[in-house]
Amino acid sequence: MLGELNNNNIIYKAINSCIAFVPSLEGKQLLVVEDLVSKNGALHIVQDAMINYHGSQCGFCTPGMVMSAVDLLQKNKNPSEQEIRDWLEGNICRCTGYQGIVAAVKDTASKM
Repeated sequence: MLGELNNNNIIYKAINSCIAFVPSLEGKQLLVVEDLVSKNGALHIVQDAMINYHGSQCGFCTPGMVMSAVDLLQKNKNPSEQEIRDWLEGNICRCTGYQGIVAAVKDTASKM
């Protein structure tokens, strides 16, 4: 997720990190999945839900799915299943069929 300062507030948005040029990050805050873990080592609520709903198998897509889900839930506290699927569409998963991932995001939304 990329954070940009706007009227003294940091506005975050998910980006496709694999195609982001390093110079485009200047003056911005870049958050990666490791930044979601709390100081005491506890996982973020989205990360916990991904585990609980078996939303990760090989793990390749998991960081992108988690970051996209966090971005979505910061913007929409009660997304529909279709909104979740639309928000995650930039991430490709070949293992889970998305059911566990969508369920994890829906469950997380109800707890935020």
